[in-house]
Amino acid sequence: ARLNLNLRCGARVILVLHKFRATDFESLFQGVRAVHWEDWIPREGEFPVTGYSINSTLHSVPACQSIVKKAVVERLGAAYGLEKLPETGKRYQIRFSIMKDEVMLCLDASGEGLYKRGYRAVGVAAPLKETLAAAMVKLSHYNGRDPFCDPFCGSGTIAIEAALIARNRAPGLNRSFAAQHWAMVDKRIWLDAAGEAMDNEFHDKTYEIWGGDIDPHAVEIARHNAELAEVDDTVRFEVDDATRFHWGGQYGRVVTNPPYGERLLEQKEAEELYRAFGRAVDKLPETWRVYVLSSHTEFERCFGRTADKKRKLYNGMLKCDLFMYGKRL
Repeated sequence: ARLNLNLRCGARVILVLHKFRATDFESLFQGVRAVHWEDWIPREGEFPVTGYSINSTLHSVPACQSIVKKAVVERLGAAYGLEKLPETGKRYQIRFSIMKDEVMLCLDASGEGLYKRGYRAVGVAAPLKETLAAAMVKLSHYNGRDPFCDPFCGSGTIAIEAALIARNRAPGLNRSFAAQHWAMVDKRIWLDAAGEAMDNEFHDKTYEIWGGDIDPHAVEIARHNAELAEVDDTVRFEVDDATRFHWGGQYGRVVTNPPYGERLLEQKEAEELYRAFGRAVDKLPETWRVYVLSSHTEFERCFGRTADKKRKLYNGMLKCDLFMYGKRL
């Protein structure tokens, strides 16, 4: 419960039930059947199966899915004295992985991915996942003290995640999780974990967190999302042009995700945008730190500065770099 409520960058919480080696379907079947599934999945429970296989003898994922499902059905059928299981109850998503013939059987405790915080009712084109936005904020070492700016805010995800981090607000408080409906998990555990998370939140501090975008519609969406995330009193959004970005403070950080060229803008337009944004950033005091996520291979050349440090990240399936600028990285 604590993991699901508090994880900011994880994809989902997976409960590992069993590990074993399998190089043929019979050993896979027997390994799956050996798990005490009846301790986890009730008589009416629904249990879809999904998974993957990498560098393994059993390389056909559909075939492995079928074997895993068959083995679980046989085990549960024997445990409950049923020839056919109804699967009309709550979902117990089974996940398997086969890596170099090593099988891992798991239950998905999260349900929908943890990036779905419950606050982004609407978005803009090419949205950034909340978990990636949180990772960018964490990599910037933001602690809530300095001004925090996102000049390409879009639907406001990075600035909202910064506000959640500054407030120490658990990102999962506004959503539900699959394991909340599991029969073997006491519901008081979830209430206690939520109460604990709310007790740890900061309420008596003020922060300077700002997001800007040239598109007024995007700014309205960002403001609405901030309200849903319950941080509208912590973050401010304005219509602004990133190429004219400026800030009066001596210290602060910029964490942003400008258009890459592959999706929102043509490549030439993206490069010109990077040049103009680079000129604007050059006017900031040297004490500012700047973090820019981009998949563009020529970003540093266009931006006009070589990054002090780079970190490889993935925006969905798109390989990107987080370009980090600042003396105290």
